[in-house]
Amino acid sequence: MPYLTQDPQQTAEPDSAGSGASGGHRTSTVERGAFCLARCNCGWSGPARRARSQARTDADRHTAGDR
Repeated sequence: MPYLTQDPQQTAEPDSAGSGASGGHRTSTVERGAFCLARCNCGWSGPARRARSQARTDADRHTAGDR
């Protein structure tokens, strides 16, 4: 089983534009060993990155694309 930790400090707020009853997308970063990736409550998952900042950018781009 891969080593997984969720970075609670990097949890983004739901998309302020929201998508009606669903409340928008809620993204967070997850660490797997030396890598970090962004995930969303809609099931989307970004690529594994070595830099947490890049994983957060992936999450921002995901939520911006749904506005």
